[in-house]
Amino acid sequence: MTLFFIILPALVIFLLGFIAQKLVGFDIKSISTMSLYILSPCLAFRTFFTNDITLDYVYMMVAALLLSFSLLVITYIVAKMLRANRSESSALILSSVFMNSGNYGAPVVLFALGPAGFDYAVIIMVLHSLLMNTLGIFFASLGGQEGGGYKQALQSVVRMPVLYAAILGMFCHWIDLELSSPFQDALNLVANAAIPVIMLVLGMQLAVISRKKVTYRFVVSASIIRMVASPIIAAFILSFLPLNDLAKTVFIIQAAMPAAANTTMLALKYDTEPDLVSFTTLVTTAISIVSLPIVLYLTI
Repeated sequence: MTLFFIILPALVIFLLGFIAQKLVGFDIKSISTMSLYILSPCLAFRTFFTNDITLDYVYMMVAALLLSFSLLVITYIVAKMLRANRSESSALILSSVFMNSGNYGAPVVLFALGPAGFDYAVIIMVLHSLLMNTLGIFFASLGGQEGGGYKQALQSVVRMPVLYAAILGMFCHWIDLELSSPFQDALNLVANAAIPVIMLVLGMQLAVISRKKVTYRFVVSASIIRMVASPIIAAFILSFLPLNDLAKTVFIIQAAMPAAANTTMLALKYDTEPDLVSFTTLVTTAISIVSLPIVLYLTI
């Protein structure tokens, strides 16, 4: 029960966003865009600016790439076994490979492991954003009605403010730049607002998901890969990497997160089975209420 209380604050905030969206009907896109272009970059800049650049960054990038590749291969095989068409295969990949490391993972890590673990969670969030805005867009466009592929993915990476903020943070740390107190206070205020806002956005996004016509064998398969296979594979990969215990714990917790809410936006944009992707996001988020306390019990 104590472990459930770790994720309870996150669930309460998700519920608040869910109820507010049902009652008021906010413009989710505007709030999400504000988070993407202002709040999250400030959080990323502060994290990379205030932390020493170590080999742990490289190891986490390697782990993230290996995990994504492993899940991609498994999902591709499962899609072939289920005789999924190209659009359905792409939707399965979107639902299985990309976890909700920002809206959900980072807050849970903060509640469970404190600021030290949270810094690792933000680093993973940045890495995951890079992967989602390359591989995610490629597979979404591959399975959808609109073209794009590599060109669209590359254009998306170029427009990623959180990536530039992370690089700028590392550079400022490297040259030992000192921010004056007013700038530091302003940065902290905006960065501290990032997590509660993106949590509310997730609740709002869940409120507008509707179940239309979905193939349940695809939903079940994607949910098993995302919620069961992902943390197990992550733990296996980490056993070969010289990361410290805290970083490994954070990575496994992040790997156990439900499907990323942003994959629904990609599926909608490219018409890649959006009902399947959105419903899988809802199902895996519901499963996480039970699965995350188990993962926390096994890792912390």
